[in-house]
Amino acid sequence: MKKTIILLVALALAWFGYQSTLAPEKSNQRVKPIPNVVVAKVAMLPVRDEVEAIGTNKAFESITITPKVTEQVASINFNDGDIVSKGDLLVQLRNREQVAKVRAAEVKVTDNLRELDRIRSLVTSKTVAELERDRLQTLIDTTRAELEQAKAALEDRAIHAPFSGRLGLKQVSVGSLVSPGTQITTLDDVSKIKLDFSVPERFIQELQLGKSVEAKAIAFPDRIFKGEVTSIDSRVNPSTRAVIVRAIIDNADSALLPGMLMKVKLIKQNRETLLLPESAIIPIQSKHYVYIVNDENIVESKQVSLGIRNRGWVEIIDGLVIDEPVIIRGLLKVRPGDEVKTEAAEAFNFAKVAGAENAA
Repeated sequence: MKKTIILLVALALAWFGYQSTLAPEKSNQRVKPIPNVVVAKVAMLPVRDEVEAIGTNKAFESITITPKVTEQVASINFNDGDIVSKGDLLVQLRNREQVAKVRAAEVKVTDNLRELDRIRSLVTSKTVAELERDRLQTLIDTTRAELEQAKAALEDRAIHAPFSGRLGLKQVSVGSLVSPGTQITTLDDVSKIKLDFSVPERFIQELQLGKSVEAKAIAFPDRIFKGEVTSIDSRVNPSTRAVIVRAIIDNADSALLPGMLMKVKLIKQNRETLLLPESAIIPIQSKHYVYIVNDENIVESKQVSLGIRNRGWVEIIDGLVIDEPVIIRGLLKVRPGDEVKTEAAEAFNFAKVAGAENAA
């Protein structure tokens, strides 16, 4: 009997000891730590609607220098890549025969004029018939035409720059026999660049002359070239369903060359709108939600309508107002109805990102 009592006492003590070890665990389970989240306030910031495209550079003016006649090259007055002005002599073809013909025609004109002056007084006194005077006048007109023809043939053998620009590579040498169609070199006016790019037809109603464009070239990754739309093609390509848009870009330092590939941004519209970091958006099927923190630090869920998206930020069309605190980090730790501790996001988290995108 005594042993039974001792055993019961021992069991009772063991039970109470076990319960005492469970009590702290249960109390710990009841206490839930308040999570920390990072919030950003909805802000009204400037953004722009833009269309990205790929374009190709073309010279503002561009020609291939070729001769008009078949003749031998007498002299070449340029080097590869020279900058020339309008009217500069580039190539002189052999022209001795044409020079002689011009001189002969000039002599004929002078002689006929002298003869006409000599008989005018005789015609007045009726010593010589007026028919002779008319014959001389016709002869003078004919020799003058021959003189103009000889001068034109002489000019055809001097090849001048039709406009200012940069020459390409020299394709002929002194002594070469050239003929119409023979490429001597190229001439490009690159003080301005024509940038042609395709825009999908769904944007046609938003295209207007004077719209701003910004372009980047692989050769100059840190530089932005700015220009404006000067013309829009009158037809849509039936294969690509796009229209060709042309912009003019200033190229005073001749950095851009014809044929370069350019990444283009066509600025359709500049405006101000509500912006949020993209990390704040919770997509659920076809809808979008955000978590906001009310005045009592309680999480609430709100459905929002989105506009344009860009790298790191998104436009809020409906569902939020300015300065509402929205959770942008820590979304996985909370649910609607939870109490949270908030920490303000750094100013550059999305405000400066949006500004950088607008400047890029």
